[in-house]
Amino acid sequence: MQLPRDPSNVAHGLTAAFPTRLAGAARTSLAVMPKARIAPIMPFEVEVQGETVAIPSRIYNEEPGVGSDGHLSGTQQVILHCLYSRHHDGRVRQRHLERVVASGEPWVVPFVMQLAGEHVLEIIEVIDRGLPGLADPGSPQRRAYGEFIARNPAFFARTERRVVSYWSCYYRWKYRAFETYPGGVLLEAFRAAVVEQVGAQWPRHTPRARRQTRG
Repeated sequence: MQLPRDPSNVAHGLTAAFPTRLAGAARTSLAVMPKARIAPIMPFEVEVQGETVAIPSRIYNEEPGVGSDGHLSGTQQVILHCLYSRHHDGRVRQRHLERVVASGEPWVVPFVMQLAGEHVLEIIEVIDRGLPGLADPGSPQRRAYGEFIARNPAFFARTERRVVSYWSCYYRWKYRAFETYPGGVLLEAFRAAVVEQVGAQWPRHTPRARRQTRG
């Protein structure tokens, strides 16, 4: 699904990627983005702290010119980087992900997790490096991701399936066991986070889960 082409509707659609309390900050961030000939496409909905947001799967805006975002506040810059982490060019996604992956804001979490389910290995490695707290019980990062997954089980299951699919298609020759693939390692860290959050095991949608089911 493509968002409407009317500029006001496009802006409204992009502000919907963030909690309503950030609508004003998001509009300020959008003002520095060059206009795109192609409207954002295929928004996906997730819940962030009890509120539904709709994040575009891809945007097609060129990056702002050097220095054009200098007047933005810290929050407004994070919003801008989050939006460009949805860019159609993987190199652009990676550059902007690097600026927000370590953020403690809960509304950044779905942008990061969506990238964990994409095919660019370098991006998965950026996530792994940027979230060292996932390995630490009780850390703020672990709580943030555990809470998000607990609120969005279908989204996490879809992410798992995509990670498995991309591993099988592109990386199986290099990582013969899914558990050694960086995306698989990252999924286990996410699962540990949600298990700690809910105090119970969490369903698997990975090769090991299928083997256990057959056994």
